[in-house]
Amino acid sequence: MVVPTMQQIPLAIGPEPLPTFESFLPGPNAAAHAQLQALQLPAPPIYLWGPAGSGKTHLLRALAHRQQQQGQRVGWFDARDAVPWTAAADWSLVVIDRCEALDVAAQQAAFALFVEATGQGVPIAAAGRLPPVDLPLRDDLRTRLGWGHVFALQPLSEAETRAALRREADRRGIFLSDEVMDHLLTRFERDMGSLIGLLDRLDQFSLARSRAVTVPLLRSMLAEEGR
Repeated sequence: MVVPTMQQIPLAIGPEPLPTFESFLPGPNAAAHAQLQALQLPAPPIYLWGPAGSGKTHLLRALAHRQQQQGQRVGWFDARDAVPWTAAADWSLVVIDRCEALDVAAQQAAFALFVEATGQGVPIAAAGRLPPVDLPLRDDLRTRLGWGHVFALQPLSEAETRAALRREADRRGIFLSDEVMDHLLTRFERDMGSLIGLLDRLDQFSLARSRAVTVPLLRSMLAEEGR
């Protein structure tokens, strides 16, 4: 008879911290980070563009979080959200993420939302992987997204990515050896969203098994995930 191995269920220590301007690692985006941090709302439309992992969504969430800390409400929309989209009268900011993925119906919803929000003096902050001029969108929406502040973002360098991963690991109480770090950075996508997600899963996996984070443990986790 095979006795199943008992696993420790990790305790939820607390909610993950919200992305803020203070927790953003600027790297090559120091100028954009500083300008966004100093920007006072209401303001003209804000548009962030850059490849995956360059920090677009983090900075959008930082803007939203700052408004919420001031007791304001924020409307958040993603290209994957079902339409129609409607604005609330008491919002102080409207956010649209992943603009490059807006389909025809979502483009109509985004344009209507843009007109409604700006008509009420509510600023828009948006992000996509392409600059406004290259977005595969209807002309009136693409033009409005490029009206105001446009910030180009770049991914972190390898050294900066290592520093960011080390900081996130330390915050979780995880010791990442150089071997584990090298494995993460040579075999997986290097965008920070994917790496932080992988780090979170590895943290939970190691806690459940009361084992230190090592390359064999990482391989075991991936095997169980079917990867």
